[in-house]
Amino acid sequence: MKKHMMMSLCLGASLFATDYSSVIESPDATKMIEKDRLAPATVYEMPSGCITTDPKAISRGAFIFHNLNGKKAKMNPPEGLSRKNAKGKNKQYGNCIACHNIEGAKGAGNIGPDLTNYHGTYMASKVRNNQFVYQKIADPRIDNKNTHMTVNLTTKLFNEREICDITSYIVSPK
Repeated sequence: MKKHMMMSLCLGASLFATDYSSVIESPDATKMIEKDRLAPATVYEMPSGCITTDPKAISRGAFIFHNLNGKKAKMNPPEGLSRKNAKGKNKQYGNCIACHNIEGAKGAGNIGPDLTNYHGTYMASKVRNNQFVYQKIADPRIDNKNTHMTVNLTTKLFNEREICDITSYIVSPK
């Protein structure tokens, strides 16, 4: 019995010691990593006529700022926005309030800067300008390579018009 037990243990141990590396698939992840790598930080020039006082644009900017995505959006999107993207999938919106506070925010975050009274604090005093805000939303890595803010235009999460709408909302008097 002891001999039989010892032989079973030895046989079992040899099964675990066998080199199975030749039968385990090990794909080269280089292409996957390259595909997921962010493009370099990009300086964007704000399009002409980007910033507006048009209530429809500001409403779109507010919607994007305060909502996460088309399926779970808290309200119907305003004219000019859709719950679906061009591919028919739920559109990812900003959810900026996860990190920022601003007038009217519910459940606002405290990770990013507080944007409450942004117009009065930064725009009216000319400490910041529209181009600065547009760039921060489009690709914030230009002046902070370690930012945790989403890179919106470079990754095509938003298009230029959507970034103009968000910028118009942030810089507008509330």
